[in-house]
Amino acid sequence: MEKSKIIRGTSKCARFFVCDTTEIVREAKKIHDLDPIATTIFGKLLTATAMMGKDLKNEKDLVSVRINGDGPYGNMLATGNMNGEVKGYIANPEEKFHQIVDENGNFIKDETGQIRFIGNGTMQVIKDLGLRDPFSGVTKINEEDIADIVAHYFLLSEQIKSVVALGVKLDENGEVKRAGGYLIQLLPGVEDGFIDKLENKLQQIRTITELLEGGMSLEQIVELLYEDISVFEDETDVDGAHKKVYVEDFEILEKSDLEYKCNCTRDKFYRGLITLGKDEINKILEEEGKIETECHFCRKKYEFTKDDFNWD
Repeated sequence: MEKSKIIRGTSKCARFFVCDTTEIVREAKKIHDLDPIATTIFGKLLTATAMMGKDLKNEKDLVSVRINGDGPYGNMLATGNMNGEVKGYIANPEEKFHQIVDENGNFIKDETGQIRFIGNGTMQVIKDLGLRDPFSGVTKINEEDIADIVAHYFLLSEQIKSVVALGVKLDENGEVKRAGGYLIQLLPGVEDGFIDKLENKLQQIRTITELLEGGMSLEQIVELLYEDISVFEDETDVDGAHKKVYVEDFEILEKSDLEYKCNCTRDKFYRGLITLGKDEINKILEEEGKIETECHFCRKKYEFTKDDFNWD
């Protein structure tokens, strides 16, 4: 099985991450038994989190991205680290599905013409960097697309102007054909002209999933993104002609694997159960005969009986 991949790099004006997350999204769909809408929305969140995780500096650092929206697909969480490991979960949309589907089975649109899959709410980013207090930033959700929500977060919470593109393409059976994305961020002290020209460029090229499906490598996609983006111009001469145009160059710093990976263990769940206290655990065991737990991230179940608890 071909693994998901990511490359990161830098140029004079920006830093970038470009990734193919096809296998990650396929694994998430399989683990959580996702419908096509959830696969698309949650797949985009996992892709964004994978790129944010690769920006961490230390192996034990962790970034968590939580979406809290009032729509049927508005409750999601994804975590990532610098090793390219991501995991997450999306809540079951069935309880709120009536918000977006009428009695005839048609999608309901709001006054702006949008279907509110995520709805109104917030996106919270928590970075656990090993300090006493984790860094936390929150932004209001004003869009339905995860890419727009992430770009909005970076601009307001971290004051970084960013271009974010995320995509999940499904086949006629709802299976994942391609998934991927890129994140390009302006470096401190650089004029907005680079990002503006990049955004104009993006309107002229195909989506990330179409580029991947067409056989383009991640390196080729970076070349396409940077191609012909002119950033600096020397002052004009006496005749009004430009002396030269500087074309932005880039350097790829790393190419590595991405993986959907959960680090849950039976021992972790055991230590969590112990916090309930002896009386509560004994009460559950008397009523149920056992305690069964399930990991939100990988759906693995762990079963505990009376023999697992030694209160002496």
